[in-house]
Amino acid sequence: MARMGATGGRTAARGTPSAGGVVLVASVVGLVGFLFPFLLPLVPGGGAAGERDQAAGAPLIFAAVTGLSLLAIVVDLGGRDRRRGVSASKTVALLGVLVAIDAALRLAPTFLGASPVFALILLAGATFGAAFGFQMGALTLLVSAFLTGGVGPWLPYQMLGAGWVGLTAGWLPRPASARRRLLLLAALGGVWGLLYGALLNLSFWPFTAPGAGVEAGLGWVPGLGFGETLTRYGTFYLATSLAHDLARAAGNVVLVLALGGPALRVLERYRRRFAWEPWEAGRATTDPPPAPGPGGAGVPAGPHAIPAPAGPARRAPGLPR
Repeated sequence: MARMGATGGRTAARGTPSAGGVVLVASVVGLVGFLFPFLLPLVPGGGAAGERDQAAGAPLIFAAVTGLSLLAIVVDLGGRDRRRGVSASKTVALLGVLVAIDAALRLAPTFLGASPVFALILLAGATFGAAFGFQMGALTLLVSAFLTGGVGPWLPYQMLGAGWVGLTAGWLPRPASARRRLLLLAALGGVWGLLYGALLNLSFWPFTAPGAGVEAGLGWVPGLGFGETLTRYGTFYLATSLAHDLARAAGNVVLVLALGGPALRVLERYRRRFAWEPWEAGRATTDPPPAPGPGGAGVPAGPHAIPAPAGPARRAPGLPR
């Protein structure tokens, strides 16, 4: 029965859509949406016509990014944990608790963008894996948007950006040294503090005021080449967002280094509790045989051990029969 269950599980795994594949598709669609201002000059017929196509296709990109992000979460929660040997129900419950905690942390006052939200996403992704980290980031931004009134066309991009934070945290190696692991996570948090802001700017830069700031070289202008568009965006980012993103990057580094050690120990404890090994028929046991006790071979010694039966009574020397 165990063998049939194991075989059936493998067959089901082959027939089940891969959450990693859905995450990949969502990421590709998101990248197209993010990089559209730079890809437009490479498309034949760009310029003003391309600008109109971009505006018309923006709602489709939003819907595709949101739908694929949620589909990746549903597919992964439905099959990944059981195939990996982890309790799916417990993992879903833990994900819900972590998302609720992290969404509430977004209500905390921030200083120039420094927020504890990304620190918990990094730690969860590093502990439970890349797919869990993607779910954690995307769901946290989705739930917190309803708490803060931040629902808008920028939300799918925020979900993808936060999902990528957790995804890349799950790709990091796990060195034996806890200090080195924290340093890697802190470095990744610093990089994402800058990269997240740079990506989110791309979601609104072409739409806020297309063509504005032509003299200053800040605005997006349809028909410009790839190099000129990239230069303009770099100037725009340095002038408007760099200081804010530096504060967020520094906040990520400080929070991971200060609170990452205890938080990782707690998360690792839960990860070990949720893990289990499926029993396989014919697998040899690794438990050593019980040590012989006073009751004979194979009988363990202890206060409740059954004594060996007494033999025939022997006559003391010098006593009559």
